[in-house]
Amino acid sequence: MPAVLHSNSLCLTWNTERTRFLQADRWNVWGPIPRTFKSEGGIRIADHAGALAEICKKLIDPSVGVLKELSEVSAIGHRVLHGGEKITEPVLVDQKVKDIIRECFPLGPLHNPANLTGIEACEKEFPGVPNVGVFDTQFHQTMPPEAYLYAIPYEYYKKYGIRKYGFHGTSHHYVTLSTAEFLGKKLEDTTIITCHLGNGCSMAAVKNGKVIDTTMGLTPLEGLMMGTRCGDMDPAAVIRLAELGLSPKELDKTLNKKSGLYGIGGINSLRHGFQV
Repeated sequence: MPAVLHSNSLCLTWNTERTRFLQADRWNVWGPIPRTFKSEGGIRIADHAGALAEICKKLIDPSVGVLKELSEVSAIGHRVLHGGEKITEPVLVDQKVKDIIRECFPLGPLHNPANLTGIEACEKEFPGVPNVGVFDTQFHQTMPPEAYLYAIPYEYYKKYGIRKYGFHGTSHHYVTLSTAEFLGKKLEDTTIITCHLGNGCSMAAVKNGKVIDTTMGLTPLEGLMMGTRCGDMDPAAVIRLAELGLSPKELDKTLNKKSGLYGIGGINSLRHGFQV
């Protein structure tokens, strides 16, 4: 859960596997959940609410904190994975937004539940402070149907929302804006291919500041080969693995956690690959 305090706004990214808090260069505590949350004291934390409570202590700690009181926090921003088709811009989190995040649990089972848990933890810890959601999928919602629809029966899109959504949107948006600024061009006069390369990898085609296509799909599994994700492959290969006895749960773990660079070479990041 990376977190950055900028002015009086607290920005958080929640995920299932670990939590991390960063404030400038003064301190950095992180660790997997529910195992060990690492800091000088070797604190063990069981869930996201516990991690937030520890962060709050650090914020007002006289030796490392940046606030005198938690009441100085005026707003909280959350990076959320999946907003489906209903969220296309940053939104003030209310019950309707939380319901949309919950509706997208099947589309983002590893992230959306943790995102919602984090938001609700902040609502309890900071009552009355506005929470804002910025969604990984929102920047890609300008894709035309010919880009986001899969060539499968149309009813699966209408009934179940099976389509390309795209991810890493906050990153692609930032790179788009920065590239236009660097080139000295108006956003509406640019045609850009943006790249997000790390353990997760994706590309986007951005014309006049709007995404017209991207590599990730229904989930972050589609597209480029990544650290532990397979990326594009023949769907029949998945069917064959199922015929050989792998369960849906095993297939999910294999394709998301045991494939990509790790699967073929035993490394799980581009940085390590370049070093090799």
